[in-house]
Amino acid sequence: MRRMLAASTLAAFGVRSYPEDMTTISRQGTMTTTATPEQLAAHFEARLHAETDASDVYAAMKAGERFVLVDVRSAEAWAQGRARGAVHMHYSEIEDRAPREIPLETPVVVYCWSPGCNAAQKAALIFARLGYRVREMIGGFEYWAREGYPVEDDSGRVEFPKDPTVGVVKS
Repeated sequence: MRRMLAASTLAAFGVRSYPEDMTTISRQGTMTTTATPEQLAAHFEARLHAETDASDVYAAMKAGERFVLVDVRSAEAWAQGRARGAVHMHYSEIEDRAPREIPLETPVVVYCWSPGCNAAQKAALIFARLGYRVREMIGGFEYWAREGYPVEDDSGRVEFPKDPTVGVVKS
């Protein structure tokens, strides 16, 4: 299944060939890959089209770029804390709400809790199927907060200490 998904992902971005022996990578226990540099470039290029990170999202906000940051977590998670400037739309509501609330030509960035949460991927898939240009903010709310970007909850701004394991902390 994993090989089929990877092959279909590469095919979606115009990569026509795929190494037949990719399954040997896990058996080899080595850092050597059978993928060609061209295949690897296509893979990473595809990821960069579909993903972004908290640092780039915050920089885009500060630069005044036009996009909507969508928190796709539960209402309880939203109330507990979210990226300042985000809108809340649980991923199960996107199909109904997005066409009424977000113009189709507006770029969308989605996030969920953390790297261990796939709600952002579910949401991105729904947005893409609706015709939106969408990206997933990898790391989710966890990395947004840990990197020290503005967080708010229902009562206002929330301060989190900047985590030195995810970025440079200046004194």
